[in-house]
Amino acid sequence: MFNIPSAGFTSLIKAAGLLACMVTVTSLSAAPALADGSSRPYGGGGRINAPDIVKKYNQSKELFRIEGSCQSSCTMLLAIRNVCVDPSATLRFHAALLPSEQNQKPDPRRQAQMLNSYNSRLRSYLVSNHHVDSFAFHDISGRDIIQKFGYRACPNS
Repeated sequence: MFNIPSAGFTSLIKAAGLLACMVTVTSLSAAPALADGSSRPYGGGGRINAPDIVKKYNQSKELFRIEGSCQSSCTMLLAIRNVCVDPSATLRFHAALLPSEQNQKPDPRRQAQMLNSYNSRLRSYLVSNHHVDSFAFHDISGRDIIQKFGYRACPNS
């Protein structure tokens, strides 16, 4: 048996606790800032740099799941080749406009980039029903994205 004075033992316990906290913090900070493989961090849309995300996942061939609420530029992640859609997801579409541009016509280049993110059936539906003419949101369920527009359903996790 070791004979450690009680003050030394207390210091040893405190040091071990501090080390455990440091290891936990280090492992948390080493984790990616955004959850890989899921639309959840991007669900609110905004300036998410969808083309870079699409490129990353197309290069990695990793499965990317559209889950929960996915609105605005998040819907452009449908361009990922290995994308799947959770049937309980809700996708919210509107014109390629920023909130500050709500009463304007969409920039043709941005509108084309957005529309080219979707397969031809979805693109045709959105355009012919004028769902991408304004900033007004038009919701489509994940189930309909799968059944009506031919996107793949996500495997059960």
